[in-house]
Amino acid sequence: MKKDYIHTDISQHIWEIKYRYKDKNNVYDSSIEDTWRRVATSLAKIESNNHDYWLQQFFGILEDFKFLPGGRILAGAGTKHRVTLFNCFVMGVISDSMESIFENLKEAALTMQQGGGVGYDFSALRPRGFSAVATGTIASGPVSFMRIWDSMCSTILSTTTRRGAMMATLRCDHPDIEEFIAAKQSGSTLRHFNLSVLVTDAFIEAIRNNQDWPLVFPIQKKQKKTKTNQVVRYWSGESMPVPCEIVDVVKARTLWDKIMRANYEYAEPGVLFIDRINRSNNLWYKEHISATNPCGEIPLPSFGACDLGSINLTRFVHRPFTPEAEVDMNGIKNTTSIATRLLDNVIDASGFPLEKQKEQAKGSRRIGLGFTGLADALIMLGLHYGEQEARDMAQSIMQTICHTAYYTSIELAKEKGKFSYFVQQKYIEGPFIQSLPNDIISAIQQHGIRNSHLTAVAPTGTISILANNVSSGIEPVFDFNYSRHVIENDGTSKEYLISDYAYKQWIEMYGQDQPLPDYFVTTNQLSPNQHLNMQSTVQSYIDNAISKTINVPENYPYHDFQKLYMAAYDSNLKGCTTYRHNVITGAVLEKK
Repeated sequence: MKKDYIHTDISQHIWEIKYRYKDKNNVYDSSIEDTWRRVATSLAKIESNNHDYWLQQFFGILEDFKFLPGGRILAGAGTKHRVTLFNCFVMGVISDSMESIFENLKEAALTMQQGGGVGYDFSALRPRGFSAVATGTIASGPVSFMRIWDSMCSTILSTTTRRGAMMATLRCDHPDIEEFIAAKQSGSTLRHFNLSVLVTDAFIEAIRNNQDWPLVFPIQKKQKKTKTNQVVRYWSGESMPVPCEIVDVVKARTLWDKIMRANYEYAEPGVLFIDRINRSNNLWYKEHISATNPCGEIPLPSFGACDLGSINLTRFVHRPFTPEAEVDMNGIKNTTSIATRLLDNVIDASGFPLEKQKEQAKGSRRIGLGFTGLADALIMLGLHYGEQEARDMAQSIMQTICHTAYYTSIELAKEKGKFSYFVQQKYIEGPFIQSLPNDIISAIQQHGIRNSHLTAVAPTGTISILANNVSSGIEPVFDFNYSRHVIENDGTSKEYLISDYAYKQWIEMYGQDQPLPDYFVTTNQLSPNQHLNMQSTVQSYIDNAISKTINVPENYPYHDFQKLYMAAYDSNLKGCTTYRHNVITGAVLEKK
């Protein structure tokens, strides 16, 4: 007799339209168990020995949603569909020429067609009003070309109802930065883009010291150079610092205020602390990063890809809602070890839209293993998301996942070989590697490591709903009863009334009449600083990054709002995204 793993209508619906393997004439997955077995079988084939053993191990962590691989893995592994198993990519540098612009547009279209989202840095494009030395034509600026990408994205329907998502970044010293900041404020353009400003350490220093801030652009080869009107900067697409023309000078605090006001009123653009991202990158000696995947949890070099998976923490809470409630850390360790191997196999099992993406993925063997269901797990343990005890638990869990993943990757290197971009002494010198226990560092020195990066916390929106609506990623519970709008196969939207996983467990144990304890907290019952503190606590064990939205009440003072971003910088975060309700962005989720 088969066990009923799916308990809600929306979970069943999500499985049916996004992850069930079927085509026009055939249905291959008769149940969610068939989906898990399809994925496990496909990824076990990568093993040169013990296929059956690893099939059972992979199936064992997939069963009952203990481990949730990225959506592209769940939908595509073991199928005949021409899709990639990687959720997202960062694309190549857009050189300042028409040929490069449209070659990059084509590459983005091919990538989205196979199910991958894309990230782009548009900083290498000439500012609006600049003339091209070769042709004499006048540039329309990076934002105008972003609209072409947006139109392309709107026409591409990848697999089932998944539409392409995109991230656009622009440097804080690009002359068109103010146009970029305001680009989505009308509500009618760039709806397929998330926007983030690349904020440098120098800009933060200029803000704090109330200094002038030059807006600059690299001097073109045939352009006349003047020593008095230029600075030297690292720039997108350049391996070394280059001379840049000073186009304009603004007050750093004035520009920062425009970024903050846009966030306060429109929830975009977000901020990426790009110098920190590059300093802490495990591959600091090989890569220069200037973009991320669409949700921000994986900073990537050109043609880098994100291979994601999340451990569902709700499945590792024993005796929930009792004084004896505890986390099964050994279970998390075992699942982490198997999941690390599974995600490493994804790299070899996946197809790639572009050969350059394949080379990058196999060269670094980056994976992003994290968790989901944190907020529900904390509730089941009787811990208040906003308090120190909950942060200590989250830190302990992420430490376990991180260290176990690194130990496993070292063992995989001994068995299967090191990632090809590995340079022992330089890799060891990286700040994140230096923060690991001495025995891990020593083992890397002796044996190498299979994967350049191992940890990330992704948003897991749809796969968390599939797992009977556990809380998403690191986020607090949105609400205990709410509605969600889901896109149907015909493109229309349907509203589902759903309940939070931990809340339903409580009701089943104690009934509707029992008052909820005070540790049942939702997003809007937490202060922005409590959101931020949870993110900064977990970040110390993340070698990639975290997708986290800091929810801000509508009546939150603007002065305090500004302080959040500086607090994020001072907390060693790699980026910051906030959301305050506004009419432009709207909401997928609504309280009921």
